[in-house]
Amino acid sequence: MKRRKLLWQLYPSYLVIILLAVVALGWYASSTLRDFYYQQTADSLEHQAHYMGELIGDRFDSEHITEVDALCDTMGPMVANRITIIALDGTVLGDSEKHPRAMENHGTRPEILEAYKGQRGISIRFSNTLQTNMMYVTHPMMRENRIVGVVRVAMAETVLDETLKDIYVSIAVYALLIALFAALFSLFFARRVDRHVATIKEGAIRFAHSDLEYRFEPQPSDEMNALAESMNHMAEQLLERINTITSQRNEIQAVLSSMVEAVLVVDTNRNIVRMNTAAASLFNCSSSDAKGRSTSEVVHDTDLLNFIDAVLETREYQESHIVLGDTDERFLHANGTILRDAGNQLLGALVVLNDVTRLEKLENIRRDFVANVSHELKTPITSIKGFVETLKDGAMEDRDSALRFLDIIVKHTDRLTAIIEDLLALSRIEQESDQEQIPVTWGHVKDVLDGAVMVCRSKAMEKNVAINLSCDAVTQASYNALLVEQAVVNLIDNAIKYSERGGSIDVSAHAENSTLYLSVKDTGAGIPQEHLPRLFERFYRVDKARSRKLGGTGLGLAIVKHIVQAHGGAIDVESVHGEGSTFTIKIPISR
Repeated sequence: MKRRKLLWQLYPSYLVIILLAVVALGWYASSTLRDFYYQQTADSLEHQAHYMGELIGDRFDSEHITEVDALCDTMGPMVANRITIIALDGTVLGDSEKHPRAMENHGTRPEILEAYKGQRGISIRFSNTLQTNMMYVTHPMMRENRIVGVVRVAMAETVLDETLKDIYVSIAVYALLIALFAALFSLFFARRVDRHVATIKEGAIRFAHSDLEYRFEPQPSDEMNALAESMNHMAEQLLERINTITSQRNEIQAVLSSMVEAVLVVDTNRNIVRMNTAAASLFNCSSSDAKGRSTSEVVHDTDLLNFIDAVLETREYQESHIVLGDTDERFLHANGTILRDAGNQLLGALVVLNDVTRLEKLENIRRDFVANVSHELKTPITSIKGFVETLKDGAMEDRDSALRFLDIIVKHTDRLTAIIEDLLALSRIEQESDQEQIPVTWGHVKDVLDGAVMVCRSKAMEKNVAINLSCDAVTQASYNALLVEQAVVNLIDNAIKYSERGGSIDVSAHAENSTLYLSVKDTGAGIPQEHLPRLFERFYRVDKARSRKLGGTGLGLAIVKHIVQAHGGAIDVESVHGEGSTFTIKIPISR
């Protein structure tokens, strides 16, 4: 005897029941829907007939045949149905499709006979006039409790069939979907019955493949249920032990991965045992690929290799400062210690590398800034002190010399004041930018440029330098007018200082791709290329002697840079030594 699985003994019978139920329900629904739709259509046609009868009024006689027919011709296209008006003797008084005089007597039509009895008449039959099956609905028109005529409204049965056809298709589709869902649902339950037999085998296989989270459900028989519970208990104990080991490993891995410090573990043979993500990034490698490799293959810095050797050889805690790389230097603070097992046997070394490059750079910037400020302040202070001592030593007796010395002292005092004011302005801009407190307004850019040019006009005229402004009057943007004007003034002022007599400066502005471009171009001495990267640093000077002679504080371009950054923009410079420079400010039009 051929054996079949229990599933294929149950499932075919389910399919037969589903198909019979769906077919019976679909047939009943289609039949009921057709009757309902025909009834609704008949009611709608009757309402149209009643409305038409009210429009005709008392003109149900041959004397008004022209008026009645014209009304039918008008109303027929409006309701998209055929309208016919019949007198009590069967004479057609009006028709929306054909001239009434060319039509035969309609008194013998079944729907007309029903209307003569005072009832609604419904008939579905072939129309000799239109050569198609039609649904006719008649409505008797009553005047003073007597029938004065009949209004008939007809609709082509093809219209009804087309509508019903779409509905039948929808019913068929949904019936198939329901049948499919029911078949799948039945398959699910059939498989569920069959699954009890294979549960123990499936569970044993999953346990064998390390799926210890799988649990047997209560089984229908006592023997199988006891076996299932025993296997569940065994899996729980194994899983608990494995989870404990995994949890400890994951905690260590999470700690190492979340550390910003680079962690490197090596064995006594200088082979890498483990490194975290920060270390892999530092040495530009993959932690999985580096595992088991020699430190010299992964770490290419001699100082760091020597540090690891020192930890392993001395077997003591070591600390050192290491510079990694030749061109792009990275400063590391290294800490190293040895690793031992539970039996105090040497396993290797643990090295922690803290990247202090940013701190080193900030410290260098701080030192440079302090040195530059000290140098900038020391020169005028030394001069002031020298001339004051000269005056005290007797120069005050010589009025002309005293006045000349006092003028020099005032000049250096003004220079100190300018440096302090620029430092305060720079600090204020940085503070407001960090706190996002810089107010911006929507305005015309040309107004700001006109103000900046006007401020610098007199100084330009002294050197016979022409300032040319190019900006559309309609160009607008969102900005802080005072700060942007200060930035443009600083750029124009620099251009005037480093332009020869008779030179020219072009100031322009235009909007492009939601960005405002402000440019200041001069025909001065230009800037050597090696100075461009550091041009916007505080107190940085290309030509220190000439800069101080021209009266600059060394903070003008730094102020411009911070003003632009406060607006969310950037500044670029293009220069050719001996041919001039172009400074371009780029800020978003709308913030």
